[in-house]
Amino acid sequence: MKQFDVHRYDMLARVSAFGAAHRDLFPASALGGRMFAALATAVRRLNGRVTSEASGSSAVREGARSKAAARAALREALDTIARTARALALDTPGLDGKFRAPGKNSDHELATTARMYIADAAPLAGSFTSHGLTASFLADLRARLEAFEHAARDHVAARETRVIARAGIESGMKAAVTALQRLDAIVPNRLRHEPELYAAWTSARRVTRMRTSADQSAPTLPPPTVPPPPATAPVGTTRG
Repeated sequence: MKQFDVHRYDMLARVSAFGAAHRDLFPASALGGRMFAALATAVRRLNGRVTSEASGSSAVREGARSKAAARAALREALDTIARTARALALDTPGLDGKFRAPGKNSDHELATTARMYIADAAPLAGSFTSHGLTASFLADLRARLEAFEHAARDHVAARETRVIARAGIESGMKAAVTALQRLDAIVPNRLRHEPELYAAWTSARRVTRMRTSADQSAPTLPPPTVPPPPATAPVGTTRG
């Protein structure tokens, strides 16, 4: 989650806690109470999405490392077979054309090349082993191919988990915006004779970091637009 989203999430949690602490001022039957309830629901859902996004990001990083290692191991096996095939081609012209060293292939192309090597090398296994490859070189290649494909699938799954979680965060933030826009009017109006509680609301509502250009694509949570209550309002005045 972006750093600004972290600060916004913290703010939403504080605002939700404020509403929970002052249910007497914002009863469930009133619009303010319903908006605080909607905000609390959004915060609970965000909490799950934030956890899932963090887990997904960690899995993506680990998956990228595992995939890179499996890809390197597979390419090493293919390079060894291609190099050996060039020696075999001295006696079998054109053989090296079947075992071209892989370039900067895509995942699909690399896996396809490995399958072609397995199919084309099987009838010539004796010749390959006579040139120094182990008797298990084809089995080793299959194992490396399977490890690479498994790592690639895990990496894709981790990225999907992260994408879904981020979409959930975006959706949750938008739901919070709707409730918060109403609360930005309701709460100051309700606390117009409660300057101390209004100060607590303002503190809870504050986002601790300003938006930057990197955050332009994120949904904004508008700042309060209602001015604070008059400073002369006495504490303890009958609540309106």
